[in-house]
This record gives sequence, structure tokens and C-alpha cells, in this order.
Amino acid sequence: MANDNATPLVSAFDPRSDLPGALGDWRALLGNSHVLVDDQALTHYSRTTSSSSRRPAAILKPGTRDEVVQLVSIARRCRTPLYPLSTGQNWGYGDACAVYDGQVIVDLGRMNRIEHVDSALGYAVIEPGVTQGQLSRHLAEQGVPYWIDCTGSGPNSSLIGNILERGFGHSPYGNRFQSFSGMEVVLGSGEVLRTGFGHFPGARTTHLYPYGIGPYLDGIFTQSNFGIVTKLGLWLVPIPESFCPYIVLFDEDKDLLEALPQLQKLRLDRILQSVPHIGNDLRALASDAPFPRDRLPGNARLTPEVRAALRKGAGIGAWSMSGAFYGTSRQVALHKRLLKRALAKVDAKVIFLPPHILAAGQLFVRLFGRLAPFRGLEKKIRLGSALADMHSGKPTGAFLRGCYWRHQQGVPADFSDQTDLARERIGIMWMAPIIPFLREDLALLNREMDELFARFDFDCHVTVNMINERALAAVYTIDYDAEDEAETRRGVACYEAGVRRLFELGYPLYRASVRGMGLLANARDDEFAGAVTRLKRALDPDGIIAPGRYDGFESRPV
Repeated sequence: MANDNATPLVSAFDPRSDLPGALGDWRALLGNSHVLVDDQALTHYSRTTSSSSRRPAAILKPGTRDEVVQLVSIARRCRTPLYPLSTGQNWGYGDACAVYDGQVIVDLGRMNRIEHVDSALGYAVIEPGVTQGQLSRHLAEQGVPYWIDCTGSGPNSSLIGNILERGFGHSPYGNRFQSFSGMEVVLGSGEVLRTGFGHFPGARTTHLYPYGIGPYLDGIFTQSNFGIVTKLGLWLVPIPESFCPYIVLFDEDKDLLEALPQLQKLRLDRILQSVPHIGNDLRALASDAPFPRDRLPGNARLTPEVRAALRKGAGIGAWSMSGAFYGTSRQVALHKRLLKRALAKVDAKVIFLPPHILAAGQLFVRLFGRLAPFRGLEKKIRLGSALADMHSGKPTGAFLRGCYWRHQQGVPADFSDQTDLARERIGIMWMAPIIPFLREDLALLNREMDELFARFDFDCHVTVNMINERALAAVYTIDYDAEDEAETRRGVACYEAGVRRLFELGYPLYRASVRGMGLLANARDDEFAGAVTRLKRALDPDGIIAPGRYDGFESRPV
């Protein structure tokens, strides 16, 4: 007979788990107020934007690394699986949900200390609860001559949480995996591992040179379930002498495709320093207003005629690209000329938005924005200002407005940076493949995805990010009405079909959602998956940390 105890647990509701004993020990360790089992708390952590609700068994809120070590030891002894998260704002990928029902959420939000900021060398040492907004404010208040790299996920999202998912921002440090050094990790064994030079007592270069000496381990703690990261060193963006955001508008699909080789060369030559972001017209329309239900009752997809009319009314083309230049005034001036020169033979409109122009535009809108000829100007200035903020280390929730595209009530009147998309019952699922920086690949994939979305009666919202000099990180967004059961089922079917099609075409996802973990199973028998499984057994011998999360690509329920 098989040894039942050898089978890993995925839920604390498994009869082999001693959840009551664990809860008693955790209360003694953390205090009753930081061990939550009430219905309201469990419901809060089971909310999701991605139709992948998982109800936890409990929520733990440790305040220190040592408490994490001890709660892991309790979990091992009582065989209770844990699921760590930073702030629970993993919008569109699972939010604060675990992979399985019945896992115990370890909410690291109380661990929000900025332990050190080095103004000379430009780095900060932070815990997982530190948010984009918190670090941005701290640097400004202390007069530190650095910015943070921002994502568009809002000021309350965790820096470490995004890094561990290998997310990206938009500044010159936007490829975030390349801008941290020195981790502290509590392994599933309860041991504390310090990577790079961090395991040498008194090492002065832990947060300056990530590789240390010997095997480089940091990567295995991103998109994995081998341990709980409790600290890392984050490199900061030096505030430049000159800074100039820009927008490039392309009227038709062919115009963007024609420009792509020139843009790739500018990226290779390090002229495009930030991570330029390209969005199709639907992304811009969604940020401006919700789906026009009054014109298309019962539909979830725009007709070509309505889409063209909306595009004309908004004064946009098929695609828009945004980015920023950084450096001395002479460097920025040169890079602006080089961008315009590279696109001179392409049907593209380049708009530069230096801070003084945006400030003048904001003043003009305050004075004259209500006059009929200028009523559309306020939205354009607001967008330009939000882009400038994001590229200069000031996180904003403005770009989350587009998530309300299919929401019945549209964007709420009190929308702010504090808006909680899961609480608002927003429905979004993101498929994020990496593709070659080639127009042929982008054209193929956009055509395939638009046909697939049309089959399920959804608009195909697309963004493409120049994540490095040779690859594009694309994001295909399914916006659905989470309060419409039939539409939700159709959205899930579209997502699952889309992920499978991306793998078939040779464009795997760079990042998986809670729902998508099970769709990685097509790779479960290869050597890579076997190596992941062996590492998991070595670093988390009891398999208690986030079972089901990127662990060997074994088949998982969706």
C-alpha cells in the first residue's frame, strides 16, 4: 500500500493536517489579532478579478522575519500548507488568492520597513510589504536624488511582490529582475538563506553586485514556491538633469508594423532607454469610457463601425506608444531627434511632453477647459501627466481605469489610487506571452488572438512592451462582466483556449495566473520540470509553501 503520508498536502482541510493545533500555536506566536479565521476576512482574501476564487483556511499576518521562521516551523509540524503574498494586488493574475482552497494565507503587508536607503550608491533595502507609493514618498521626503521604477498597477502594489513575479516597470530600470541584489529568504525547511554576498558576515557589497561568488540562486525564488522572501536590495533610478516623456501615435496597424524594425534598432542602440509601452486603440478607449452598452445591447465586442466611430471621437489611431528620455539636456535633445528621424518615413506622429509643457497644459485646462473648443483637452492632459508621473517615480492608479471596460456601472465617481479592483467586482484576465521583437511575429499573434477573441465575442485589448532589446512582452486582456455568469464562463473559456493556442504557436507565457497554473501542465514531463521538483523537495521538504504554484508544472485544477 502506498504511504499516504508521502502525498503532499494542498489544503489545510485535508484530514492529515492539524489545522486546529497550528492555529493555536500561531495565535500564541502572533497574537489573536494577526490570526484571522472570521468569515469577513476569509471572504476578503477570496475575492478575485480573474474568476479564480479560492477560499483560504486562515490568514496570518507576521510582522518580522523571525515570526515568519517560526510560523513556517509550526506549519511543518502541523502539515498546514501556506500561501505567502505581499499586498494581494496581483490584479488579473489571482489577486490575493492561493492556488487551492484551504491554504493558509501569509500576508506580509505588516513587514513594510524600508530598512536602509543609500543615497550615494542608489539602492534601498526593503521588506515585502513596502509599496510603490511608500518608497516613492520616502525618497521624496528625504530628498534622496533617486526615483523608483513604477508599474501601472497603482501606488499600493508591492515592489517585491511584482519582482518575484518577474513583472516589469517603465523606466530605464523597467526590467526589474535586473535591478535587485541580495535576497533574504525563509525556506520551507525553516532555514534563512541570504543570497549573493549576503551570507558572508559583514559583507559590504550584498546589495551592489547580485551574483556573489559561486552559484547564483536568486532566480529560483522568483515564480517559485521554494521559500518566502522577506527582504531584498532594490536599485533606484538616478534623477536625471533632463526628462522628457513622449507619445507616438500610429493611425493603422500597418504603420506600427512598419515602424517596428526602426524601434528595435533604437532599443538595441540604447536610445530608447525606458521600457516603451504600446497599446492598441481599445486600451485607450477603455481608459476614456466604459463599453457603450447603449449602442450595442447584449454585446461584449464592438462592431467595426462603432469601434471606428469611438476612435474618431477620441482622436486616436490604431496604436499609441509611450516612453520617456532621461539624461543631460543635450542627451535628451539628441534622443528626441533620433526618434523623430527613425520614424520619418513612417506614418507616425511624435509628441513630446516635457514637464514645462505639461504644467502649462494643466494651467490652461484649469482656466479654459470648460469652454466648448477645449472640452476634450482635459483628458489628454490628465493622461500625459499620469504617464509623466509613472516614468518619473510617482506611481498612479490612473491606468487601472481601463479595467472597468465591461463593468456594469462603469468607472465609479470616487475612483482613486485607493480603488480595490477585486472589491469592485472587476473582471480581467491577462495572457502575457513573450514574442520576438519582429513585426512578423507581432502581426501573426495579433491576428490569431483577435480571431480567438472574436470567437468568444470579446474585444481584444492589447499592449506590447519592449521588455528588452530582442523581445516584446505582450499582454492580451480579456475584460468581462464579472456579475454576468454567462459572460464569465465565456471569458474563462476564451482565456483557457488562448493560453493553449499561445503554447501551440511557440509563444509561452512569461507569467501565469492562479487559473493558469494548471494550463502549464503541457510541460510537466520535461527535464526542466523534473529539476524544479527536485529543488522543491530539497528546499521545502514537506511541500508546505504554496503547493501548486509553479511547482514542476504538474497538472492543476482550473
